[in-house]
Amino acid sequence: MTPHNALIAMSGGVDSSVAAYLMMQAGYQCRGAIMQLCDESLLADHYSRQSVRDAEAVAFRLRIPFYCFDGADAFKAAVVDQFISDYEEGLTPNPCIRCNKHIKFSYLLDKALDMGCDVLVTGHYARIRRDEKTGRYLLYKAADEAKDQTYFLASLDQHQLSCVQFPLGELTKEQVRQIATEQGFLTARKKDSQDICFIPDGDYAAFIRRYTGKDYPAGDFLDLEGNVVGKHAGAIRYTLGQRKGLGLAMGAPVYVCSKDMEKNTVTVGPEEALYSTTLLADNWNWLPFETLTEPIRVMAKARYRHIPQPATVYPAENGSARVAFDTPQRAITPGQTVAVYWDDQLLGGGIIRSVE
Repeated sequence: MTPHNALIAMSGGVDSSVAAYLMMQAGYQCRGAIMQLCDESLLADHYSRQSVRDAEAVAFRLRIPFYCFDGADAFKAAVVDQFISDYEEGLTPNPCIRCNKHIKFSYLLDKALDMGCDVLVTGHYARIRRDEKTGRYLLYKAADEAKDQTYFLASLDQHQLSCVQFPLGELTKEQVRQIATEQGFLTARKKDSQDICFIPDGDYAAFIRRYTGKDYPAGDFLDLEGNVVGKHAGAIRYTLGQRKGLGLAMGAPVYVCSKDMEKNTVTVGPEEALYSTTLLADNWNWLPFETLTEPIRVMAKARYRHIPQPATVYPAENGSARVAFDTPQRAITPGQTVAVYWDDQLLGGGIIRSVE
């Protein structure tokens, strides 16, 4: 019997290193690949070079072929340009979700299939199962729920899920590090990246200014009644719920409650003004079914670190859906993804467009 072929998406981190090892142990003929997504204009070249070196070292230790694909143009078009456009529209996007949809599980998946590989493998913490009754591929939370990454995979479609494997789904992070240590991988104790890969210093506003060459002018801070209470340093610098760095002395803490990019104003108010119960989202991707046709009860999270909360999802016009939480939630932010679950099963996700 001919062994299956797998392309391992290697990031230079411990998770993808162990994913490669586990696929080899499962009898797959493996190849490793990393994508260089950042060119010098993104000011992350050192970060990118180190990741390539680490991934190549692990591939060498495993004695598998290693490839480095130049995905900078595709990444710029699908992720970076949209990231900037969203911020200029007053949204707060999650570029990692878009990267998964359009780069890792599209651009790189196409590379894998063109190379004759049967599957693309990544180090994500999630589990894929196929429903034998419907034939649809479903996503479930990882065994290590603290590391679960199904939220970031909420946009993957049926074709993508059918061609992907996540060998870390049943393991804890500590088990993964232990395997890496036993195999002598230099990535065994490497810290997880916490930043957007093309903005290693975390200063997204400075990145946008450098990248676009634009000057985002100062404007007015407003209170909830529309009164001018100060000057902001450019509306793209502020996110919903932000308190630090406002430079306002109003006698009590205030938070960013909304932005009007056309008028170049940022509205601030007390923390209680940040709470809302209902959001409208579009661009939904559903896993157990094609479209939502009737209201369903779910556990919903409106951002990655949001603890899932009880809610009802109602179908709306043109494939959009309204998520109504049982209790008010803090700082629901347009541009972010809302993901909905039944227990440990991810049902789907959509992009938040407005908050009611």
